[in-house]
Amino acid sequence: MSVKLAFLATLEAKEGKGRELDQFLKAGRELAVAEEDTVTWYAFRIDETHFGIFDTFTNEEGRQAHIKGRVAEALHQAASELLAAEPAITPVDVVAVK
Repeated sequence: MSVKLAFLATLEAKEGKGRELDQFLKAGRELAVAEEDTVTWYAFRIDETHFGIFDTFTNEEGRQAHIKGRVAEALHQAASELLAAEPAITPVDVVAVK
């Protein structure tokens, strides 16, 4: 299996919502695990209000299924309560993997 594609998403929590966004992302892991075509899924914290998600796929079909799947839906539903701005979601090509 060769990972070729990914999404990099950056998220900014509303003031006072960093801890809640952290917990939301931890819970989101279970949704990502259920996605057959999502190879890896990382949620990370940059600082108290800035977070990110990096997930990888072997093909475009898997990447599109993910962006239309349960993780994206849950993020969309929680956005108005937790996020200071729309998430920046960028499709990227993976150039090297260890």
